[in-house]
Amino acid sequence: MTQLKIAIQKSGRLMEGSLRLLAECGLKIQNGKNQLKSQAIDFPAELLFLRDDDIPEYVQDGVADIGIVGDNVRLEKGKNNEMVLPLGFSKCRLSLAVSRDSDIKKPEDLNGKRIATSYPVILEKYLEEKNISAEIHEISGSVEIAPGIGLAQAIFDIVSTGSTLLSNGLVELATVAKSEAVLIKNKNLSAEKSLLLESLLFRIKSVHSASNNKYILLNAPNSAVDTISELLPGMESPTVLPLKKEGWSSIHSVVNESDFWTIIDQLKEAGARGILVVPIEKMIL
Repeated sequence: MTQLKIAIQKSGRLMEGSLRLLAECGLKIQNGKNQLKSQAIDFPAELLFLRDDDIPEYVQDGVADIGIVGDNVRLEKGKNNEMVLPLGFSKCRLSLAVSRDSDIKKPEDLNGKRIATSYPVILEKYLEEKNISAEIHEISGSVEIAPGIGLAQAIFDIVSTGSTLLSNGLVELATVAKSEAVLIKNKNLSAEKSLLLESLLFRIKSVHSASNNKYILLNAPNSAVDTISELLPGMESPTVLPLKKEGWSSIHSVVNESDFWTIIDQLKEAGARGILVVPIEKMIL
């Protein structure tokens, strides 16, 4: 039986987010400690647990059919894969940073300076675009200590909350790129595996749609139904059901969460009462 081989990070936040997303898509696994591969339950897929940096090459070479990897790693490795879909978790940014008391105040001040990084490819491209001549010093880890030990005058690294920079006396100089988990695929998938990928993408998009939207229920006098319905267009149109209380109806709809907070005051002013906002587990469009 044809199976889709899915490569994910073997440890860390990216692994946790990947397993959570796959579980929400119905791909449950029994993953023991230090297990390097596992069979998915109720979906023809095998999960491979790999080093994050190795995933782009394994997907390119066909060892894995698809992979979940940080976009920063995808860009840095530059392998011949196709980026299929951003996944919306493990978001971070790639930033230049310097010591808090540094004389370097803008990227142009990096001319003639040394920059320590684990992402030389992305950094070199940025420096070329900005016409900045700086020396790139590649190191594999603990980049944030480089200015403090005199290894470099600046660093280029991943930033999530900024707490690591703060604890090492660093401040951000410029954000070069933003990153998140992305789904990549081998460019030469067979027809059978392409169909399996389409099935998985359908599930992922349904999960994403559900996470960005909420199911809303409210009561309103019949005289306000038309006004409230205009505020709540829903997927097609709101559902309006009569209540036992004469002259009142219950209105059900699906709204984007950010839109709801924008119109909440308008709903109340229009006469909406007993407003309930409920999470959606899956949403099929």
